[in-house]
Amino acid sequence: MIMSTIDSELSAGERFRFGENWAEFLAHLNDERIAEAEKSLKEKLGLESLAGLTFLDVGCGSGLFSLAARRLGAAVHSFDFDPASAGCAMELRKRFFDGDANWKIEPVSRSILDDDFVAGLGSFDIVYSWGVLHHTGNMSKALDNASRLARERGLLFISIYNTNRNTGKWKKIKRFYNKSPELVKKILGAAYYWYVATRVALGDVMSGKDPRKTFRGVGRRGMNIKRDALDWLGGYPFETATCDEIFRFYRDRGFTLVEMNSMGAGSGCNEFVFRKTGTATAWSSV
Repeated sequence: MIMSTIDSELSAGERFRFGENWAEFLAHLNDERIAEAEKSLKEKLGLESLAGLTFLDVGCGSGLFSLAARRLGAAVHSFDFDPASAGCAMELRKRFFDGDANWKIEPVSRSILDDDFVAGLGSFDIVYSWGVLHHTGNMSKALDNASRLARERGLLFISIYNTNRNTGKWKKIKRFYNKSPELVKKILGAAYYWYVATRVALGDVMSGKDPRKTFRGVGRRGMNIKRDALDWLGGYPFETATCDEIFRFYRDRGFTLVEMNSMGAGSGCNEFVFRKTGTATAWSSV
Protein backbone atom coordinates (compact mmCIF):
# COMPACT_ATOMS: atom_id res chain seq x y z
CA MET A 1 0.00 0.00 0.00
CA ILE A 2 2.86 2.39 0.80
CA MET A 3 4.51 1.67 -2.54
CA SER A 4 1.26 2.33 -4.39
CA THR A 5 0.90 5.63 -2.52
CA ILE A 6 4.40 6.72 -3.52
CA ASP A 7 3.84 5.69 -7.12
CA SER A 8 0.51 7.49 -7.39
CA GLU A 9 1.91 10.70 -5.83
CA LEU A 10 4.92 10.65 -8.16
CA SER A 11 2.71 10.07 -11.19
CA ALA A 12 0.42 12.93 -10.19
CA GLY A 13 3.34 15.30 -9.63
CA GLU A 14 2.52 15.54 -5.93
CA ARG A 15 5.89 14.27 -4.66
CA PHE A 16 9.53 14.93 -5.49
CA ARG A 17 11.81 11.99 -6.30
CA PHE A 18 14.01 12.51 -3.25
CA GLY A 19 15.64 9.11 -3.41
CA GLU A 20 16.72 9.46 -7.02
CA ASN A 21 18.30 12.83 -6.24
CA TRP A 22 20.30 11.39 -3.33
CA ALA A 23 21.34 8.34 -5.32
CA GLU A 24 23.13 10.77 -7.65
CA PHE A 25 24.81 12.31 -4.60
CA LEU A 26 26.45 9.01 -3.62
CA ALA A 27 28.57 9.11 -6.77
CA HIS A 28 30.33 12.17 -5.29
CA LEU A 29 30.65 10.98 -1.70
CA ASN A 30 34.21 11.17 -0.35
CA ASP A 31 36.13 11.43 2.92
CA GLU A 32 35.81 15.23 2.95
CA ARG A 33 32.01 15.09 2.85
CA ILE A 34 31.83 12.39 5.50
CA ALA A 35 34.11 14.39 7.79
CA GLU A 36 31.90 17.48 7.34
CA ALA A 37 28.81 15.44 8.22
CA GLU A 38 30.48 14.07 11.34
CA LYS A 39 31.59 17.57 12.33
CA SER A 40 28.07 18.98 12.01
CA LEU A 41 26.61 16.20 14.17
CA LYS A 42 29.21 16.71 16.89
CA GLU A 43 28.76 20.48 16.89
CA LYS A 44 24.97 20.46 17.07
CA LEU A 45 24.66 17.61 19.53
CA GLY A 46 27.51 18.88 21.70
CA LEU A 47 29.13 15.45 21.72
CA GLU A 48 32.56 14.33 20.52
CA SER A 49 31.53 10.69 20.37
CA LEU A 50 28.25 8.79 20.05
CA ALA A 51 29.72 5.55 21.40
CA GLY A 52 27.21 3.62 23.49
CA LEU A 53 24.26 5.66 22.18
CA THR A 54 21.37 4.68 19.92
CA PHE A 55 20.62 6.86 16.88
CA LEU A 56 17.40 6.85 14.84
CA ASP A 57 17.56 8.44 11.38
CA VAL A 58 13.99 9.37 10.44
CA GLY A 59 13.91 9.77 6.66
CA CYS A 60 17.54 8.81 6.07
CA GLY A 61 17.72 10.29 2.54
CA SER A 62 21.23 9.80 1.18
CA GLY A 63 22.23 7.81 4.27
CA LEU A 64 25.16 10.16 4.91
CA PHE A 65 24.16 11.05 8.45
CA SER A 66 23.39 7.46 9.36
CA LEU A 67 26.92 6.71 8.19
CA ALA A 68 28.34 9.65 10.16
CA ALA A 69 26.55 8.56 13.33
CA ARG A 70 27.76 4.99 12.93
CA ARG A 71 31.35 6.16 12.40
CA LEU A 72 31.02 8.21 15.59
CA GLY A 73 30.14 5.03 17.45
CA ALA A 74 26.32 4.99 17.64
CA ALA A 75 24.13 1.97 17.05
CA VAL A 76 22.05 3.23 14.10
CA HIS A 77 18.52 2.50 12.89
CA SER A 78 17.57 4.05 9.51
CA PHE A 79 14.32 4.20 7.58
CA ASP A 80 12.73 6.19 4.78
CA PHE A 81 9.37 6.46 3.02
CA ASP A 82 11.14 6.54 -0.34
CA PRO A 83 12.55 3.10 -1.31
CA ALA A 84 15.35 4.71 -3.34
CA SER A 85 16.51 6.58 -0.22
CA ALA A 86 16.52 3.40 1.85
CA GLY A 87 18.54 1.90 -0.98
CA CYS A 88 21.11 4.72 -0.62
CA ALA A 89 21.58 3.90 3.06
CA MET A 90 21.97 0.22 2.23
CA GLU A 91 24.64 1.08 -0.34
CA LEU A 92 26.59 3.09 2.22
CA ARG A 93 26.35 0.35 4.81
CA LYS A 94 27.66 -2.11 2.22
CA ARG A 95 30.57 0.21 1.37
CA PHE A 96 31.63 1.10 4.89
CA PHE A 97 30.03 -1.32 7.41
CA ASP A 98 29.18 -4.44 5.45
CA GLY A 99 27.43 -6.99 7.64
CA ASP A 100 27.42 -4.68 10.67
CA ALA A 101 24.73 -5.64 13.17
CA ASN A 102 24.84 -2.16 14.74
CA TRP A 103 23.41 -0.43 11.66
CA LYS A 104 19.86 -1.54 10.97
CA ILE A 105 18.04 -0.32 7.86
CA GLU A 106 14.38 -1.01 7.26
CA PRO A 107 14.28 -3.14 4.09
CA VAL A 108 11.00 -1.65 2.84
CA SER A 109 9.44 1.82 2.78
CA ARG A 110 8.46 3.03 6.24
CA SER A 111 6.69 6.26 7.16
CA ILE A 112 6.89 8.37 10.31
CA LEU A 113 3.12 8.79 9.84
CA ASP A 114 2.55 5.05 10.38
CA ASP A 115 1.45 4.86 14.02
CA ASP A 116 1.87 1.08 14.30
CA PHE A 117 5.38 1.21 12.86
CA VAL A 118 6.37 4.09 15.15
CA ALA A 119 4.97 2.32 18.20
CA GLY A 120 7.12 -0.72 17.43
CA LEU A 121 10.40 1.16 17.09
CA GLY A 122 11.04 1.72 20.78
CA SER A 123 13.00 4.74 22.06
CA PHE A 124 16.41 6.17 21.22
CA ASP A 125 19.10 8.34 22.74
CA ILE A 126 19.16 10.52 19.60
CA VAL A 127 16.32 10.98 17.12
CA TYR A 128 17.54 12.74 13.98
CA SER A 129 15.40 14.06 11.14
CA TRP A 130 16.97 16.80 9.03
CA GLY A 131 14.69 18.40 6.42
CA VAL A 132 12.23 15.51 6.32
CA LEU A 133 9.13 15.99 8.47
CA HIS A 134 7.87 18.96 6.40
CA HIS A 135 7.78 16.71 3.31
CA THR A 136 5.43 14.07 4.72
CA GLY A 137 2.14 15.74 3.83
CA ASN A 138 1.16 15.88 7.52
CA MET A 139 3.91 17.76 9.34
CA SER A 140 2.08 18.09 12.65
CA LYS A 141 1.60 14.34 12.98
CA ALA A 142 5.16 13.70 11.85
CA LEU A 143 6.52 16.11 14.49
CA ASP A 144 4.39 14.44 17.15
CA ASN A 145 5.37 10.89 16.20
CA ALA A 146 9.05 11.86 16.17
CA SER A 147 8.68 13.15 19.73
CA ARG A 148 7.50 9.73 20.88
CA LEU A 149 10.75 8.10 19.79
CA ALA A 150 13.14 10.00 22.07
CA ARG A 151 13.77 8.34 25.42
CA GLU A 152 13.84 10.31 28.67
CA ARG A 153 16.80 12.74 28.58
CA GLY A 154 17.26 11.81 24.94
CA LEU A 155 17.94 14.34 22.16
CA LEU A 156 15.73 15.25 19.22
CA PHE A 157 17.59 16.94 16.33
CA ILE A 158 15.31 18.23 13.57
CA SER A 159 15.24 20.89 10.89
CA ILE A 160 12.06 22.41 9.49
CA TYR A 161 11.45 24.87 6.66
CA ASN A 162 11.06 28.43 7.89
CA THR A 163 7.81 30.32 7.32
CA ASN A 164 8.43 33.69 5.66
CA ARG A 165 6.89 36.05 3.12
CA ASN A 166 8.01 33.82 0.22
CA THR A 167 6.48 30.59 1.51
CA GLY A 168 3.38 30.81 -0.66
CA LYS A 169 5.42 31.57 -3.78
CA TRP A 170 7.75 28.65 -3.20
CA LYS A 171 4.86 26.25 -2.71
CA LYS A 172 3.55 27.22 -6.15
CA ILE A 173 7.01 26.90 -7.72
CA LYS A 174 7.53 23.45 -6.21
CA ARG A 175 4.15 22.22 -7.42
CA PHE A 176 4.84 23.59 -10.89
CA TYR A 177 8.23 21.88 -10.99
CA ASN A 178 6.87 18.48 -9.97
CA LYS A 179 4.00 18.61 -12.46
CA SER A 180 6.28 19.66 -15.34
CA PRO A 181 7.61 17.35 -18.10
CA GLU A 182 11.10 15.93 -17.52
CA LEU A 183 12.74 18.31 -20.02
CA VAL A 184 11.29 21.33 -18.22
CA LYS A 185 12.49 19.92 -14.89
CA LYS A 186 16.02 19.57 -16.25
CA ILE A 187 16.05 23.15 -17.53
CA LEU A 188 14.63 24.55 -14.29
CA GLY A 189 16.99 22.44 -12.21
CA ALA A 190 20.09 23.53 -14.11
CA ALA A 191 19.11 27.20 -14.03
CA TYR A 192 18.37 27.15 -10.31
CA TYR A 193 21.60 25.30 -9.47
CA TRP A 194 23.75 27.87 -11.28
CA TYR A 195 21.82 30.67 -9.59
CA VAL A 196 22.46 29.19 -6.14
CA ALA A 197 26.08 28.22 -6.80
CA THR A 198 26.92 31.64 -8.20
CA ARG A 199 25.39 33.42 -5.21
CA VAL A 200 27.29 31.20 -2.77
CA ALA A 201 30.56 31.61 -4.68
CA LEU A 202 30.19 35.39 -4.76
CA GLY A 203 29.55 35.34 -1.04
CA ASP A 204 32.74 33.33 -0.61
CA VAL A 205 34.71 35.89 -2.60
CA MET A 206 33.25 38.80 -0.63
CA SER A 207 34.19 37.11 2.67
CA GLY A 208 37.67 36.17 1.51
CA LYS A 209 37.01 32.44 1.13
CA ASP A 210 38.08 30.23 -1.76
CA PRO A 211 35.01 29.78 -4.05
CA ARG A 212 36.48 26.66 -5.66
CA LYS A 213 35.13 24.57 -2.81
CA THR A 214 31.63 25.73 -3.71
CA PHE A 215 31.99 24.69 -7.33
CA ARG A 216 33.44 21.34 -6.27
CA GLY A 217 30.04 20.95 -4.69
CA VAL A 218 31.07 20.49 -1.07
CA GLY A 219 28.41 22.30 0.91
CA ARG A 220 27.61 22.74 4.56
CA ARG A 221 27.12 19.45 6.44
CA GLY A 222 29.10 17.69 3.68
CA MET A 223 26.20 17.88 1.28
CA ASN A 224 26.35 18.66 -2.44
CA ILE A 225 25.14 22.10 -3.50
CA LYS A 226 23.62 20.81 -6.74
CA ARG A 227 21.66 18.08 -4.95
CA ASP A 228 20.62 20.49 -2.19
CA ALA A 229 19.42 22.99 -4.83
CA LEU A 230 17.32 20.35 -6.58
CA ASP A 231 15.98 19.12 -3.24
CA TRP A 232 14.87 22.67 -2.41
CA LEU A 233 13.45 23.40 -5.86
CA GLY A 234 11.48 20.16 -6.08
CA GLY A 235 10.90 19.36 -2.41
CA TYR A 236 7.19 18.60 -2.22
CA PRO A 237 4.95 18.05 -0.21
CA PHE A 238 5.95 21.31 1.42
CA GLU A 239 5.04 22.71 4.85
CA THR A 240 6.73 25.33 7.01
CA ALA A 241 6.74 26.64 10.59
CA THR A 242 8.18 29.53 12.56
CA CYS A 243 10.73 28.97 15.32
CA ASP A 244 8.09 29.97 17.87
CA GLU A 245 5.69 27.33 16.57
CA ILE A 246 8.25 24.53 16.72
CA PHE A 247 9.41 25.57 20.18
CA ARG A 248 5.89 25.64 21.59
CA PHE A 249 4.98 22.36 19.91
CA TYR A 250 7.80 20.51 21.66
CA ARG A 251 7.61 22.47 24.92
CA ASP A 252 4.06 21.20 25.29
CA ARG A 253 5.38 17.64 24.87
CA GLY A 254 8.00 17.92 27.59
CA PHE A 255 11.07 18.97 25.59
CA THR A 256 13.65 21.63 26.47
CA LEU A 257 15.43 23.58 23.74
CA VAL A 258 19.19 22.95 23.76
CA GLU A 259 20.42 24.42 20.48
CA MET A 260 18.88 26.37 17.60
CA ASN A 261 19.95 27.88 14.30
CA SER A 262 17.36 30.30 12.91
CA MET A 263 16.99 31.49 9.32
CA GLY A 264 15.43 34.71 10.63
CA ALA A 265 13.32 36.11 7.79
CA GLY A 266 15.03 33.97 5.16
CA SER A 267 14.11 30.77 3.36
CA GLY A 268 15.57 27.42 4.28
CA CYS A 269 15.65 25.23 7.37
CA ASN A 270 15.64 26.24 11.00
CA GLU A 271 17.60 23.70 13.06
CA PHE A 272 16.61 22.59 16.56
CA VAL A 273 18.07 20.29 19.17
CA PHE A 274 15.69 19.45 22.01
CA ARG A 275 16.16 17.32 25.11
CA LYS A 276 13.26 15.29 26.45
CA THR A 277 12.91 16.42 30.06
CA GLY A 278 9.19 16.36 30.79
CA THR A 279 9.34 20.01 31.87
CA ALA A 280 8.29 23.30 30.26
CA THR A 281 10.81 26.06 29.50
CA ALA A 282 10.62 29.81 28.95
CA TRP A 283 10.93 31.28 25.48
CA SER A 284 11.42 34.66 23.87
CA SER A 285 10.51 35.13 20.22
CA VAL A 286 13.28 35.02 17.63
